[in-house]
Amino acid sequence: LLVALNLITLNMERFAEEADVVIVGAGPAGLSAAVRLKQLAAAHEKDIRVCLVEKAAQIGAHTLSGACLDPAAFKELFPDWKEKGAPLNTPVTEDRFGILTEKYRIPVPILPGLPMNNHGNYIVRLGHLVSWMGEQAEALGVEVYPGYAAAEVLFHDDGSVKGIATNDVGIQKDGAPKATFERGLELHAKVTIFAEGCHGHLAKQLYKKFDLRANCEPQTYGIGLKELWVIDRKNWKPGEDPFREFQRWKHHPSIRPTLEGGKRIAYGARALNEGGFQVTLPTSIFLISVFGFLITCSPSLMNVPNKVHRLHVTEYEDNLKNSWVWKELYSVRNIRPSCHGVLGVYGGMIYTGIFYWILRGMEPWTLKHKGSDFERLKPAKDCTPIEYPKPDGQISFDLLSSVALSGTNHEHDQPAHLTLRDDSIPVNRNLSIYDGPEQRFCPAGVYEFVPVEQGDGFQLQINAQNCVHCKTCDIKDPSQNINWVVPEGGGGPAYNGM
Repeated sequence: LLVALNLITLNMERFAEEADVVIVGAGPAGLSAAVRLKQLAAAHEKDIRVCLVEKAAQIGAHTLSGACLDPAAFKELFPDWKEKGAPLNTPVTEDRFGILTEKYRIPVPILPGLPMNNHGNYIVRLGHLVSWMGEQAEALGVEVYPGYAAAEVLFHDDGSVKGIATNDVGIQKDGAPKATFERGLELHAKVTIFAEGCHGHLAKQLYKKFDLRANCEPQTYGIGLKELWVIDRKNWKPGEDPFREFQRWKHHPSIRPTLEGGKRIAYGARALNEGGFQVTLPTSIFLISVFGFLITCSPSLMNVPNKVHRLHVTEYEDNLKNSWVWKELYSVRNIRPSCHGVLGVYGGMIYTGIFYWILRGMEPWTLKHKGSDFERLKPAKDCTPIEYPKPDGQISFDLLSSVALSGTNHEHDQPAHLTLRDDSIPVNRNLSIYDGPEQRFCPAGVYEFVPVEQGDGFQLQINAQNCVHCKTCDIKDPSQNINWVVPEGGGGPAYNGM
């Protein structure tokens, strides 16, 4: 009641701004869209207002990638990238591919034309590249707003996308307003572009509202874990790129010598879409309605008419299908599912080596993904626990010291951004059947099962302060009980060139 009375005394009306285009997310996709729109507007001698909101405190602070960059699209967007000082400083000079056993590395040749061949690409720190792209966008007149978290999709009465609203700030955990309370901002636009990256929380709402997954195979995901090391120069050879699978992996005899004597300086994690062409076929850049697009790191294209409006995008679809983007996705469409089917990883590698090398992805069949990732979790009774070696503090490290290097931070007294649809499920189902997978799949130690204060049993403790915004929990929870929503803008990791 007190919370309600406090809210009544406040001005709850949101200030609204009008723009031609609003973009959610200042990653590579969102910034590329912003830059290209301003370039096209200038070419046609038009002035359009493009606003871009980003939940990170600084552009690039939530960006993490292994980042071996194929520069084809980048060069199309920035033909004068060298003159402008784009941070593409490390061209790939050597590729190595191998299978690691417990103690040995079995080299696998990279045949000409295989997708693992990275000659012509660049090793980049994507956070730095994104920061540079943000500078280019602002120079073109894009209004970039870091620290503003888009929390809500706004709709017209006819159901079409109207824009977005940022979240309210200055709210206590119990929902009561603080003295610093500020209502969120509404941004209305003719076109709204959602570029949240993998498993965006607004994208989830749009998938459901417009039934965007109706004609798709389930998306599949991976999780990327990354550390930055400063290593002894004598252990470094030009072209080597230890691609970090992680703590135990770093102790492999073919990896450890590179890191010995070095110092780990950063850590982070991010989920990534791996569904490829099978998810792409009906979807890449989603047309949500007459006023909205959804672009993400998941490649797909769908013409989605809503109940009121229809917009024909045949010309756009034809252009995309005739582009190098579509051809590239099609050519590698069977690589991922071949490793996740009956062939297994090694069988998938053999399949790829034979069929891709000979047919270049032109085989007359398309393999399918088998269900959603959260459906593949096995009951604990069917699994053998893995005994991991204790971290040595030099090459391998414990989870909490790793999270500390991510720079992640959130306002402590704010509503939870990791919510449960049913508080009983973590213990009654996930813990009893799957031995609490939340405590294992989270790369930041957010979820812990701790003894209850009175009596016997356990309860799920959520350490939201640790969250690095990877969204793995929202994806992998076998009960689909966890819902990740944006915290206050500016919260989360503070990556530097990850």
